[in-house]
Amino acid sequence: METPLLGLLADAGLCVLAWMVQLIVYPGFLEYNPSDLISWHRKYTPRITVIVAPLMLVQLGIAIYHIIREPFGYNLISFILILAIWLFTFAYFVPIHQKIDAGKAKQADLRRLVNLSWSRTLPWTLVFLINLINYRVL
Repeated sequence: METPLLGLLADAGLCVLAWMVQLIVYPGFLEYNPSDLISWHRKYTPRITVIVAPLMLVQLGIAIYHIIREPFGYNLISFILILAIWLFTFAYFVPIHQKIDAGKAKQADLRRLVNLSWSRTLPWTLVFLINLINYRVL
């Protein structure tokens, strides 16, 4: 499979997943009572990781490949957005998820998760659209 097609599949998967998490999953966390959320979250996290981690690694690997080959234009914009997503994921999302697992998350943390999620939803959408244009799919 060529890297543009594999990359677009990863981009599309992450874009759709980001919107589902933004509109359904994270707002759903607000509906749980604390003990049920902890129980569900401990099941949810490894399950979603099996889907998200490979897609993120493929996306990053292809972005690195393309930035090495042509370090400008669409490749540069996509690469910067992908790096920002990784930074936000480990700087903000992982600690909140760890608080949920530890039973220390408050409603404010859950609302913050929903609000912060836009910092990944919008860039993942842009990466997908940019790469659609870059690979002349649109």
